[in-house]
Amino acid sequence: MAKPPPSAAASAGGGRGQAHHRTRFLLLLLVAVSASASTAGYLLRGAPVAPCDAQGDPGVLATARVAGAAASPLGFMKSKLVLLVSHELSLSGGPLLLMELAFLLRQVGSQVVWVTNQRPEGTNYASYGLEHKMLNHGVQILPARGQEALDTALRAELVILNTAVAGKWLDAVLKDHVPQVLPKILWWIHEMRGHYFKLEYVKHLPLVAGAMIDSHTTAEYWKNRTHDRLNIQMPQTYVVHLGNSKELTEVAEDNVARRVLHEHIRESLGVRSEDLLFAIINSVSRGKGQDLFLQAFYQSLQLIQHQKLKVPRMHAVVVGSDMNAQTKFETQLHEFVAKNGIQDRVHFINKTLAVAPYLSAIDVLVQNSQARGECFGRITIEAMAFKLPVLAIFSSLSLRVCVCTCE
Repeated sequence: MAKPPPSAAASAGGGRGQAHHRTRFLLLLLVAVSASASTAGYLLRGAPVAPCDAQGDPGVLATARVAGAAASPLGFMKSKLVLLVSHELSLSGGPLLLMELAFLLRQVGSQVVWVTNQRPEGTNYASYGLEHKMLNHGVQILPARGQEALDTALRAELVILNTAVAGKWLDAVLKDHVPQVLPKILWWIHEMRGHYFKLEYVKHLPLVAGAMIDSHTTAEYWKNRTHDRLNIQMPQTYVVHLGNSKELTEVAEDNVARRVLHEHIRESLGVRSEDLLFAIINSVSRGKGQDLFLQAFYQSLQLIQHQKLKVPRMHAVVVGSDMNAQTKFETQLHEFVAKNGIQDRVHFINKTLAVAPYLSAIDVLVQNSQARGECFGRITIEAMAFKLPVLAIFSSLSLRVCVCTCE
C-alpha cells in the first residue's frame, strides 16, 4: 500500500465534485511532505530565529514564519485552518508526533487548533506542560466538546484524527454534521491492537479522504482486519515512515555534546564512566515490559555473582515513570527492586521529552514491549541514531528484532 504517485490526485475526486477534488489534492500534498514533519521534528528550535526565542516581538515572529514558509515543503499550507484531534495529550508517541506536525504547520503560517478527546481527571502536569508548549507556538487549544469545536471542524480545510480511538470524537461532537467533515479528514493511525477494531471507533473510516499509517505491515494489517472483522474497506492509505527529530539528530551527530551529556547524566545517577548502563525508555506500563526488564537485570546480576564473572559493574535505568501519579504496576516495580536489594543499581527517571541526554549516557537500549499490537517504537530508531545496540523482543506484527546494532 505504497503512497500513490501525484498523478493519482487527478482521479481521486471522481464524481464527488470540484471541492472534494481540491481536498484530495491538498491531502495528497500534505501526506507527501508529512515525512519531513517526522524527520525534521521540532524545526523551530533549529531555525535561525525561532518563535519561542523571539520574546513575543511580532516583527521577529512574522519574519521567522515567512522565512520558514519559504524553506518548508509545507509552505502551501500557509493561512490554512487545520484542526488536530488527539485521543489524549501525554508524553507518548502519538500525541508527540502530532505536536511536531502542529509546530511545523505553525511555522509556515497555518492556523492550527488542537482538541484532546480524553482528558485526565485532576491535575496532570505532563498535559499542562504540553499545552503550555503548544500555546507558546501559537497553537490554539479548545475543549473537545462544544459549539466552538464543532464550528472549527466545519470551517477547517483539513482535519487530522490522531489514532483510531480518536474516531469516537466524530459522533460525540459533530453528530449530524459528520458527513460534512468526513471528506476533509486525514486519519493518522499508529496502533494495531485488536480492541481498536470496533465499529464505534472506525465506522466512518471508509468515508474519510485518506488514512496515514506508519508502516506497510501495519497498513496491510488494517486492510485485512477491517475487511475480515468489520466488513468495511480502508480509504486511500498512505504509508509514511517515522523519522527522528532534527533536534535529536543534531545531538547524536555532535560528539562533544554527547560526551558532556554522557558525563552529566551518569554523574547524576551515580554511575561511573566505566560502568555498563542498560536502559528501557517507554511510558511505564505492563505492556511495555519494564517488569520483565528488571527481572532479567536482577537474574543477570545473580548469574555474574554465582559464576564470579569479571564484567563491568552494571546499572539499569527506567525512563518513563510518573512520579506524580504512581500506578499499581510502577509501585510493584519499586517493590521488586527493594525486595531484591538492588536500589543502588536501578534508577527511575520521570517522563521526559528530552531522551537525547539518556541516549548519550547509556550503553544498551532494551525494548521489551509485550502488548499485542505494539507498533514500531520511535525510540528504537532514536537509539540507532546514537549507534547504540538495541536488544528488542516485540510481540508485534510490525517489528520482531532480537538484537539490532547500528554502527
